[in-house]
Amino acid sequence: MPADGPEVLLLQSLDMGVQIAAATAARSAAAPPSPAGAAEELDISVLVPVLDEAETVEELGARVAAVLDGLGASFEVVFVDDGSRDGTAERVRAAHERDPRIKLIRLRRNFGKAAALSAGFEHSRGRLIITMDGDLQDDPEEIPRLLGVLEAGGLDLVSGWKRERRDPAAKRIPSRLFNWVTRRLAGVELHDFNSGFKVYRREVLDQIAVYGELHRYIPVLASRRGFAVGEAAVTHHARRHGASKYGWDRFYKGLLDLITVLFITRYNRRPLHLFGAIGLVFLAAGFGIDLYLAILWMGGATLSNRPLLLLGVLLMLLGIQVLTTGLLGEMITFKNFRRPDSYSIKEVLD
Repeated sequence: MPADGPEVLLLQSLDMGVQIAAATAARSAAAPPSPAGAAEELDISVLVPVLDEAETVEELGARVAAVLDGLGASFEVVFVDDGSRDGTAERVRAAHERDPRIKLIRLRRNFGKAAALSAGFEHSRGRLIITMDGDLQDDPEEIPRLLGVLEAGGLDLVSGWKRERRDPAAKRIPSRLFNWVTRRLAGVELHDFNSGFKVYRREVLDQIAVYGELHRYIPVLASRRGFAVGEAAVTHHARRHGASKYGWDRFYKGLLDLITVLFITRYNRRPLHLFGAIGLVFLAAGFGIDLYLAILWMGGATLSNRPLLLLGVLLMLLGIQVLTTGLLGEMITFKNFRRPDSYSIKEVLD
């Protein structure tokens, strides 16, 4: 996707600011007075999960606030401290003293990025949710671009594409392979599933549960729910402070999580379609082998020294077991079926 010129980006930013300001004014005029203590809805919440990023959080918070002030939006910048030990929380508190719109959620220990994002989603108040990393590699100046693509394309989720990624080759090459495999298997045309720089509409996150390490697959889960997903090329900077918190284990974990996502998006409501197909293959193979041996036996052959007989019986038993697993899955699905989970409504016109 070609990058927009500076004039186009400026017009998009100004137009976005006008739209947000108009929407805010309309809601303020139409809405009844809020009861005391009720949380006021904001235009934008920026969520930044951080782990030992004390050297960057104050600068990042100030830069994000400056960009959103330029859009005329009501907003909050929420840092989710995922068990930092370097004074990150103290730096965020100092930033909050200067600007109360910068906020902190502090987890008791390191629960992982997905848990940190879930905590941020639950405690945020914005109609639009922006997520970004806390290491200053994501450029806050790209926020208007993402918002512009979201509104112009009528999208529900826009993912930032780090086309020119400023990371070592040891991270870039495996990441490209991972993204290519995910794109092919999941059927979602994004170039960078690992990007933490995304913008969501609130209703996307209200319908998707994020756990484990599934945060990188939110676009896949959203697409399967019928939400419109797109991407925009964004600037990516080299890390200036600290070191990456991810190791090589993220790649094999990512593969296992991809298998999980493919299963829950394709067979969550019909497990027998998966287990049944596998079970029938085993059952058919075993039956074919035993039928062949039965014909030989009727012709006078001796089967007591034929290992193929044991293989045929084993395959048939395995096929029956896999089919039974699928049937048990169907029973559990039926027992726990909730009708709203089977669809997602975009609009109702009475």
